Amino acid sequence: MIELGQMTINLTDPITLFAAGGLLAFVLLVVLVLRSLAAANRAAQVVTPLAQQIGALGDRVQGISDGQHHLAGGITHVSELQAKAQAQMLETMERRLEEVQKSMGETLHGTSTRTARSLGELQQRLEQIDKAQANIEKLSGDVLGLQDILSNKQTRGAFGEIQLNDIVQKALPPDSFRFQATLSNGKRADCLIHLPNPPGPIVIDSKFPLEPYEALRRAKTARETEEAARALRVAVRGHIKAISERYILDGETADGALMFLPSEAVYAELHANFPELVREGFSARVWIVSPTTCMATLNTMRAVLKDARMREQAGAIRKQLAMLHRDVELVVERVGKLSTHFGQARKDIDDISTAAERAGKRATRLDSFDFEELGPKDEAEIVPLPHR
Repeated sequence: MIELGQMTINLTDPITLFAAGGLLAFVLLVVLVLRSLAAANRAAQVVTPLAQQIGALGDRVQGISDGQHHLAGGITHVSELQAKAQAQMLETMERRLEEVQKSMGETLHGTSTRTARSLGELQQRLEQIDKAQANIEKLSGDVLGLQDILSNKQTRGAFGEIQLNDIVQKALPPDSFRFQATLSNGKRADCLIHLPNPPGPIVIDSKFPLEPYEALRRAKTARETEEAARALRVAVRGHIKAISERYILDGETADGALMFLPSEAVYAELHANFPELVREGFSARVWIVSPTTCMATLNTMRAVLKDARMREQAGAIRKQLAMLHRDVELVVERVGKLSTHFGQARKDIDDISTAAERAGKRATRLDSFDFEELGPKDEAEIVPLPHR
């Protein structure tokens, strides 16, 4: 039993128990409702940002969808551009390929033309080579003939004289030399050059010792080389001595003579390996020359001859110069007179032009006059023209 003021509650009464249970259930229900409200409030608080995020996500999905649409359009445009670019590229490549093919065709045609021309030129050159080969074969025969000539002492001497004659005739005036000139001692010189004093006439001898030189060229051992060199020294010394004694005469010839070697090889051999022989020739006043150095020496002699003749002709030259000066003076005088005549003619032409100009002016004035009928008085004043 429970007493609440004047109310007594019997806990064993079923109604009380049922009321208490109902009350308890109500309380529990209220509590649950409150808790549900609280949970709903919290859920609402949680769902609100989520809803916002879902809304934002929806917007983004919509934007992505729009972007996909734009992207699809862009991809379509890009595909169209790519297809167009590929078509243009193919067209360009086809055009370039045609140009390359055309260029290659022209190049091949030009190459074939040049090749044909080159083959033609090659054929011409081969023909020239064949001709040169024939000339070489002919020259080889001539060389063999020359060797046969040089192998004989007499023919070799004649060959040297012919070569010397050719060089002298090309270098000097015809009246300045003489071949096979006989000196006062009875010796005959191959060539005598008439130089003025000093130095006076000078002799050129065309003989040369070829056998020792050929033996030196053929030598294979040191002993053979030494013997050939000794023989060459003896031969050249003997030749220098003979020229000095035969062709250098006091009061008749110059104080020196020339030993002509018609072989550049012998000349080079002497200067390269036998310089003492060259010095001995200088001491004996015998100058050793080759075809090249002989031409240079003769050109120097030609200058000496020209200078001597210029001195001999100096008086005549001065006389001719005086006459030339007088002729120039006459020309100057006549040009002055002609200039005077031209001046007078120019003055006459100017006077004629002035007179013609005055006559033209008067004719113009006469043309502008008004002629009236003449009366008796005027007719009496007319001056009649004489009849011819």
